[in-house]
Amino acid sequence: MYAVIATGGKQYRVQPGETIRIERLNDDAGQARTEGAVTFDEVLLVADGENVKIGTPKVAGAKVEAEIVEAGRGEKLLIYKYRRRKGYRRKTGHRQPFTAVKIKSISA
Repeated sequence: MYAVIATGGKQYRVQPGETIRIERLNDDAGQARTEGAVTFDEVLLVADGENVKIGTPKVAGAKVEAEIVEAGRGEKLLIYKYRRRKGYRRKTGHRQPFTAVKIKSISA
């Protein structure tokens, strides 16, 4: 059994027992969530063998239960800008925040 969920502007294919990294989840105060259970209600597709339910745009009554495992920041990406013959060089870095969740169950 698997499902396709939408969160953080992206879509993820998930299965029970799987751990995925998604865009950082915030609580009501805007702080990063580091523990607790999460429910994803925006389920786009649920498949169980030959039985496939496709939402228009969401599957009615479907939800995915997950538990937060970790919250952190990813590997550093370097951004380097350069203009030839102009003496222009800029080097910056970026670390994307993430939340790692473990999928507990999928209900349709």
